[in-house]
Amino acid sequence: MAAHHSVRSRHHIRALARQLRAFREARGLTREELAEEAGVSIGTLGRLEVGGASQPGFFTVGSLAETLGVSLDDLFRDTSAAPGLWSAGYEGRDIRSFVASLRDCRIDVVADVRLTPISRKPGFSKTRLGLALAEAGIEYTHLKNLGNPKDNRAPFWDGRLDVGRARFRSVLRSDAAQSDLDRLAESAAQSRVAVLCFEKDESQCHRQVVLENVCRRVAVPVTPLI
Repeated sequence: MAAHHSVRSRHHIRALARQLRAFREARGLTREELAEEAGVSIGTLGRLEVGGASQPGFFTVGSLAETLGVSLDDLFRDTSAAPGLWSAGYEGRDIRSFVASLRDCRIDVVADVRLTPISRKPGFSKTRLGLALAEAGIEYTHLKNLGNPKDNRAPFWDGRLDVGRARFRSVLRSDAAQSDLDRLAESAAQSRVAVLCFEKDESQCHRQVVLENVCRRVAVPVTPLI
């Protein structure tokens, strides 16, 4: 019961974050302007807009609603779309257009399944990516146990895909990997989750095997991130 309550609370907070940003942007206000007019700190407003406030204060939210000219019901209305999985490769993308695509698809969570989340492409290493996603109100999680080992990457690069997939499926049998798959499935049942790795072509990437395993746990659609 506690876990169910936690999930419901996260959705409540995400709905508030999504609606706050939408109403503020629709009125052409910056965060600084809204914070000043509502009499709340810029830090508090920032946490509310990225879903980082676990227990938003009633009077704070009420002041923001009054300033925006909307009701509390409007602010807490859950406008999220149906949950599911998105297959996201950042090859050939820059961070700005990538985050824009995530927002267009109304992604709630990015699940990074790279073994080591570093990249030569600006903005795609763990820290900078997490910051860019937080600014857009998108949660970031790194599922290290779903990463492809270095010694199993060559088969994906040189066309021996069956070999690479078979080896990776054996990796997923570990308790740690099974735990991360369970977490990913639970999230996908409640939210819109983008599973992230480098390769643009999912068939050339181990994330295809990850997605297949998650779909055995929960019946949700898988959509390519365009």
